[in-house]
Amino acid sequence: MPPTQHRRSGHPIGERLTKLREAMRGVGVDAYLVPRTDRFQSGMIAPQDERLAWLTGFTGSAGCLAATTRSAALEVDGRYDVQARLQVCTEEIEILVGRQEKLPGWIAQSLPSGSSAGFDPWLHTRRDVRRIRKELYPNEIELRSVAGLVDRIWTDRPDAPMGTAYDYPIEHAGERREEKIERMTRELRKAGAKAAILTRPESIAWLLNIRGSDVDYLPIVQAYAVLADDCRVEIFTDPNKFDADLVNELKPFVRLRPFEIMPSALAELSGRTLVDSSSAPERIFELLEEHNVRVAEGADPCVKAKAIKNKIEIANHRTAQELDGIAVAKFLAWIDRSAATGAATEIEAAAELEQLRRSSGKLKGLSFATIAASGPHGAIIHYHPTAETNRRLEPGDLFLVDSGGQYLDGTTDITRTVAIGEPAQDQRNDYTYVLKGLIALSTAKWPPDRTGRDLDTIARYPLWHSGQDFEHGTGHGVGHFLGVHEGPQNISKRSTEPLVPGMIVSVEPGLYLEGRYGIRLENLALVVACLPASSDSHEFLRLETMTLAPFDRRLIDASKLSRDECHWLNQYHSSVLAKIGPHLAGTDLDWLEQACAAIR
Repeated sequence: MPPTQHRRSGHPIGERLTKLREAMRGVGVDAYLVPRTDRFQSGMIAPQDERLAWLTGFTGSAGCLAATTRSAALEVDGRYDVQARLQVCTEEIEILVGRQEKLPGWIAQSLPSGSSAGFDPWLHTRRDVRRIRKELYPNEIELRSVAGLVDRIWTDRPDAPMGTAYDYPIEHAGERREEKIERMTRELRKAGAKAAILTRPESIAWLLNIRGSDVDYLPIVQAYAVLADDCRVEIFTDPNKFDADLVNELKPFVRLRPFEIMPSALAELSGRTLVDSSSAPERIFELLEEHNVRVAEGADPCVKAKAIKNKIEIANHRTAQELDGIAVAKFLAWIDRSAATGAATEIEAAAELEQLRRSSGKLKGLSFATIAASGPHGAIIHYHPTAETNRRLEPGDLFLVDSGGQYLDGTTDITRTVAIGEPAQDQRNDYTYVLKGLIALSTAKWPPDRTGRDLDTIARYPLWHSGQDFEHGTGHGVGHFLGVHEGPQNISKRSTEPLVPGMIVSVEPGLYLEGRYGIRLENLALVVACLPASSDSHEFLRLETMTLAPFDRRLIDASKLSRDECHWLNQYHSSVLAKIGPHLAGTDLDWLEQACAAIR
């Protein structure tokens, strides 16, 4: 079935919007906001938190619906422009696409002065609430806290996840939990705070060297925590997720408490309490204010510490990249063989890649759902094949596969675009411009204190030069056996966080031509300090590429590459062959040797 028919598959959008509007009338609000997130502000969410998908049919990882009693609009960013129009019935829901938040303006235009808009305080951060309230204020529209409105009408909502928590060994973490706790409490004292409320499960997992299985693709335990300046930690979660051995391991530092008592437990806090307004739900602030707890707004102290990998984490991440590179090389060789017979579909390709990763015996799971997109599907930036949209890889297609694995040694994320059969010259031109952008950023040097915003242009310039661009960031941070998207660092037009040595980021320029094809190339890289050229040299930083997989030489127009670009590509392919080649044999090794041959 062609993807344009996917939204006609019978999703009961109208019926569910009607129920939502009835619930809105019941609580006296004229509009209601439904974001795609959970109370942990996570990008990877459990089935019980897929409120936006249940209500609208849109399955992207970012978006927000605003419904009034008469109309509705879904706001998405440029990554999801095509996908939203394919999945959502546009007769029921208007699609708003852009880099800037548009929903508050849409609400202001849709409602008369004196109206009210509701939001779930568990699903919106304080920073978001302030922004929306500020934009609605000139139109005299009240923003009201109304928890759980969608949950009231979602009668068959899935149960809360009950994954098992487990210890993350020191040989992988590189720092003991007690050392991390002491380090973070020192940060608390510097900030003049008595405690910090941690609402990011990734922060808790990193701090306590634990992992879990509550959410697909993200090895965390869904929990909140309070870190006190005397090194005590209280975790609010379901204690049944922790077995006796792990409880004993944590007992000297950690107290487990049921999540349900967390609202009343906040009353036990005294002194200034640090809360991150960019990630903590508005409801946390409401509860603290109800209990007269003094709030100090500030960054979650674990976020940046977690992003700067220690030496053991970096060494382990290199191991993870090598494990992953072996699987990816075998997969790309398999794609070439399968393409010759026309045997592969998108779903079969995704399954083959997962099986090859699992064959190492080291894979703990995927780091996100594999994007396996052939032909026009490649222009849907976050496309995932389904039984309805599954497409065979045909000669003349470009095939884009964006995938990653979770290993105890680290988290991987790689994108390669390959030709099925002989590529056309326009495909080679476009691929080469994307590759030039990746090489430009991979070879860049910059002074310390520069942010991702300063670097974003470097990867875009070759595409800009050809009159093209892409509607997503150039790179994101990556966790260590944690989230495949990790802050605070990223490389984008809006990034304000300096990149520092030890951070891992993706480098992934792309190009998307709707109805034709998409191209994206992605490596992970480590931020490192440059060796000074002389005693008079200033300090500079650069990226050290960690991903190990060849690019498709058939799609590279070498005449468009400079001598330095060819040198980087040849050195990179030589490194791939040296590190991955010894693990391959037979036709797989033959394929890799050819794929890594010098470009000129």
